Amino acid sequence: MPAEAELTSAEIKELFDLLLSKREMLESQLSKSRDALKPVALDQTLQGRVSRMDAMQQQGVAASAHKHTSTTLQKVASALKHFETQEFGYCGKCEEPIGYGRLKAQPESAFCLSCQSSLDNQ
Repeated sequence: MPAEAELTSAEIKELFDLLLSKREMLESQLSKSRDALKPVALDQTLQGRVSRMDAMQQQGVAASAHKHTSTTLQKVASALKHFETQEFGYCGKCEEPIGYGRLKAQPESAFCLSCQSSLDNQ
């Protein structure tokens, strides 16, 4: 597989702006999802057993989504820190440039496609 080209200054600015926008969106999602994580009330005069079970299941789905969003936000924050150290766009494992296409699709990516694939298969 041929090595990826280093990012141009225009691509770096575009990806930085994309990360800032993504951080804002994720923070908003986390803020909105906090209500869905509150404990489900046991008062069966307000809802029956089946409704409560459904509410608990929805709460579990919301908790999973909240965790995923929080993890993605941490990756975005890490990517933004890499801009400060001028390490953004380089693989955290092989230190080769990460392709622009991969970063455009997932700007918080810390690994090139090859290294990510090998990590996923471990």
